[in-house]
Amino acid sequence: MICTVLGGFALTGCSGSNQADSADRSAAPATTMSAASGTSSGQTEHIAGESVTNPPKLPSGVALAQAASVKGNGELELGHITAQPLSVLVNCQGKGTLTVEVRPMGLRFPLECVASKVNTTYNELHLKQPREQGVVSVTAPSSVRWSLTVGQ
Repeated sequence: MICTVLGGFALTGCSGSNQADSADRSAAPATTMSAASGTSSGQTEHIAGESVTNPPKLPSGVALAQAASVKGNGELELGHITAQPLSVLVNCQGKGTLTVEVRPMGLRFPLECVASKVNTTYNELHLKQPREQGVVSVTAPSSVRWSLTVGQ
């Protein structure tokens, strides 16, 4: 397994083997991912200026789904997903663990949230084939407020 640290986001990315859903996670600037299980370590970073009242800004590409200032659970339709990198950016604040799942790609990762600051994570999934539709689900306690952007 090869890991790199990105200067801009100061997050760790690891490459791994392909899964049955043909997702290629190699060279993904993301939190540490296990290709076998489709999960990440949930490492977070506090980035000045991030909030939960606005959706996170996508570094490049077009947003497929966005949400802001959501408390508790939520689900967003992604529509058609092309065969290119899929980015998932999440900000959260409040005490508890938030879990994001992107279907049908099998990406699933936790984010530890704290009351005193906004925690941020960025995950990128390299897709080899398009999907007719996708869904991103967020599971979080009512004490956690979050914002999210998914894009390509």
